[in-house]
Amino acid sequence: MNLSFLLPLDLPISLNLATALLFVWTGFVRTGLGFGGAALGLPLMLFVVDDPRLWLPIISVHLLFFSALTLRTRLHNVDWTYLKRSSLYIIPPAIVGVFGLINLPILWLNLFIYSITLFYGLMWLLNRSIHSQRNWVDKVLLVLGGYIAGTSLTGAPLMVAVYMRNVSKEQLRDTLFVLWFILVSIKMMTFISFSVPLHFFAALKLLPVAAIGHVLGLKAHDVIMRKDQLFKRWIGGGLIIVSSLGLWGLG
Repeated sequence: MNLSFLLPLDLPISLNLATALLFVWTGFVRTGLGFGGAALGLPLMLFVVDDPRLWLPIISVHLLFFSALTLRTRLHNVDWTYLKRSSLYIIPPAIVGVFGLINLPILWLNLFIYSITLFYGLMWLLNRSIHSQRNWVDKVLLVLGGYIAGTSLTGAPLMVAVYMRNVSKEQLRDTLFVLWFILVSIKMMTFISFSVPLHFFAALKLLPVAAIGHVLGLKAHDVIMRKDQLFKRWIGGGLIIVSSLGLWGLG
């Protein structure tokens, strides 16, 4: 019996298996940390197919689905005041970034993604944090994070650094999920307007495996938060290896 219709992508079975494992990972990170599913998953996905315009619509569909699922009973726990205020600095550059994603050459996009990933990896491995004690620096980080999120969905760590200072720990994850939902909605509407392939059926086929990671992340969230620095140092080392190999391959 030909079961190829069950495969999410038109790739060899081994690469489809690798893709499934990567989406378990992104689901786990998204709920375990509250951010970073794309930032920690996309660089690995580019080793399977080196076109971010394949992966980002799929990641976006998943993010919309799981954000809505998580928030359906959590909207009361969102810091709407700070979300509205910060969105003024995030959304305009995010829109500019989406147009960059649509129009920039794939080589440039991959160089951008791996470079950003290498930066995050170095920061986490060295136990350095992105933080600010000045309002103007907060605004710069939000603008940069918005642009990077629009281009590649990997701008979360920059925006999280600002949100952690301005939103209570109890409201942080839910507020971030609303922000991701807004940014991804803008991205998806732009994709549709410019007839960018959404790979919707591939996204649907990958939902069950991403759901496994989502549930595991929910269960591990409290543990990860208690050992946040150790978790990030291990992940930082992995990101350095992945991004270095990716940049080497682009050379």
